[in-house]
Amino acid sequence: MLVSMTTEGRVASAAKSPGGLLVLYDADCPICVRCRHWLESQPTHVPLTFLATDSAEAVDRFGAHLPWLGEELVVVSDRGEAWIGPAAFLMALWATVEYRLWSYRLSGPSLAPLAGRFFEQFSKRRGDLARFMREPTCTSDNCRHVYG
Repeated sequence: MLVSMTTEGRVASAAKSPGGLLVLYDADCPICVRCRHWLESQPTHVPLTFLATDSAEAVDRFGAHLPWLGEELVVVSDRGEAWIGPAAFLMALWATVEYRLWSYRLSGPSLAPLAGRFFEQFSKRRGDLARFMREPTCTSDNCRHVYG
């Protein structure tokens, strides 16, 4: 089942799920990198791939079409649908086995405004929050995050 945000901010459904999702993230942001590692460690219903927003590939593929590239979290389906900011966050949760139900809950009428505000405030302050963190220590497929 495909999940997308309606104009009211609620998750809507469609008959066909995407075959995979591309997560465009800020590779220079320690919090974004940690979120990427966390998502990579989660069992998912659909494959997730990751692409740094400042990479030549991301700019070539999406730069002219997504003015938010590099400023917001962006998730793009293999069918070309794009989700930006809080909707992208919910779409990433939707892909995970453990947190799919939360994507539905957080996009409902009572929690969507709160989830949206939380994500937007978190995003605005990610630079400040990152100063309290050190880089993750990763070996092969096992990544441990070190909090400073």
